[in-house]
Amino acid sequence: MVLWWIGNAVLLLVVLPVVIALLNRVLAAVERIRGAADDILAGGGRLAGQLEPVPAALAQTASTIADVSAGATRYAGSVAKLLG
Repeated sequence: MVLWWIGNAVLLLVVLPVVIALLNRVLAAVERIRGAADDILAGGGRLAGQLEPVPAALAQTASTIADVSAGATRYAGSVAKLLG
C-alpha cells in the first residue's frame, strides 16, 4: 500500500507537471498555426478580388506569344538561308 502512495505522489508531483508543460507548448503552437492560417485566408480573399482582369491579360499574352513565335520563325528561316 505504501508503494501505491509513493507511485501516486510521483505521478502527481513529476509526471503531471511535465504533461501539462508539454500540453501548453503544443497548444501555443496550435494558436500560432491558427493565426497564420487566418492571415493566409485573409490574403487569399484579397487576392481573389484582384483576379478579375486575368482572363483578358491571358488573351493578350496569347496573341503576343503568337506574334513573337511568327517573328522567331521568320528570323530562324532567314538565318538558315544565310548559314546554309
